[in-house]
Amino acid sequence: MTPPKIHPSDKKPRRLAGLRRALGVPDNAPFIGPMLLIAGVGLALVGGYGYAAGWLSPQRLSPTQITTAFNRNFGAHPGFRRNHAKGVCVIGDFEGNGNAAQFSEATVFGARTTPVIGRFAIPGGNPEIADASSPVRSMALLFQLSNGEQWRTGMNNTPMFIVKDPKGFYDQLLASRPDPDTGKPDPARMKAFFESHPETAAFRRWVAAHPPSSSLANGAYYSINAFKLIAAGGAERYVRWAMVPEKAYAPVASPPPKDPGFLQQDLAQLLQQGPLRWHLMLTLAQPGDVTDDATQSWPADRTVIDAGTLTLKRAVTQDDGPCRDVNFDPLVLPHGIAASNDPLLAARSGAYSKSFNLRTREEANGANGAGAAIAAAHPTTREE
Repeated sequence: MTPPKIHPSDKKPRRLAGLRRALGVPDNAPFIGPMLLIAGVGLALVGGYGYAAGWLSPQRLSPTQITTAFNRNFGAHPGFRRNHAKGVCVIGDFEGNGNAAQFSEATVFGARTTPVIGRFAIPGGNPEIADASSPVRSMALLFQLSNGEQWRTGMNNTPMFIVKDPKGFYDQLLASRPDPDTGKPDPARMKAFFESHPETAAFRRWVAAHPPSSSLANGAYYSINAFKLIAAGGAERYVRWAMVPEKAYAPVASPPPKDPGFLQQDLAQLLQQGPLRWHLMLTLAQPGDVTDDATQSWPADRTVIDAGTLTLKRAVTQDDGPCRDVNFDPLVLPHGIAASNDPLLAARSGAYSKSFNLRTREEANGANGAGAAIAAAHPTTREE
C-alpha cells in the first residue's frame, strides 16, 4: 500500500511535536517564543564571554592563538589536550554536608551525595612529559548534580595564578618557547617577561617557598579564580575554593624520583589500598576583596567553610576513562554558582573549547591510536 503523501506544510507541526516530546514540553505549553528567548539569551552569553576574553576583535587574542602557541612550545600531539596533555582519570563522589547551603542554592552544597568524574594532570602539551617537569599539578572535577546540572572546575596546586589576564598568559607562552639549540626557554626572554609583568612576583615567591607535594594525593588544589555564590533568596557572595587533602602533606624528594610517571604510579598504588579524600573549603570574600585578578590573594582572616568531602575511589587511564571526552570548562556552572569578572575565566573557557574541538576532530580522523601508545608506555595509568 502506498503511504499517504505528507504536504510540506504538515511537516513543521510534526517536527515541533517530536521536539516537544524529546524536551518533555507539554502539548499545550507555549514553545516557539520561549525557545527564541532561550536562543537569544544563549547568544548574548556567548557574545559576552567572547567579548570579555577578547575573542571578538581581530586586534585581540583568540583561542586559536593560544592553542597554536602550545603546539609550538610542546610539539604537535594529535588527539591530546593542548595543555595538561598528560593525565589520569579518577572516579568518586562528593558528600555535601549542608554547611554552604545558606550561601548557594546549588544542590551540590546540600546534605547529599553527588557523583564525580575527575582528572589529575601535569601542565604542558606533551603527553609523555615527566611528572617532575613542573611544580604545578592540576585537579579537574565534574560534579553530576541530581537535577541534571553539572559543575565543572579546574584547580591548580597553587593558590594564585602567574598572570592576571589572557595577554599576560600569551606573553608567557611566547617567552617560554624552547630554544631549538638547548631545548629550554631562553633565560633572557624569561627575565624580560618577568620584568614586564611584575604581577608574577607573588606566584614566584609562593612556589619558591612551597615545594610541590610528594604525591597527587597529599596536595591541596585551588580554584585560583573567584566565583560568585547565589543563595535561594538572591543574596550574593564572592568565593574561592580549595580541595584540601586528609592525607598529610609531604614535599617531593630532592632530587625527585627518576620515574617519569611516579605521580600516577603512586596514585594507583594508594587507591589500591583504599579511597582518598579531600575537603571542599570555601573562602568567603569581604567587600573590597579583589575578584578580577587571580594573582592577588585575599587576607588570611577570611571566613572558611568546610562544604563537604570529595572521595576518590578509582583511577582509570585517560585513553578510555570517563574523563577523556570531558572539557573541564570552568564556566559550566549550576544555578547558585556564577562567574566573577575575572577575564581569565572567559579566556580559559574559549581556549578549552578550541582544544576540545581540535582533539576530538583529530581522534575522529584516526589520531586516537596515539593515546594507546602512551598507555602502553605508562601502564600504571590503567585502571587499578
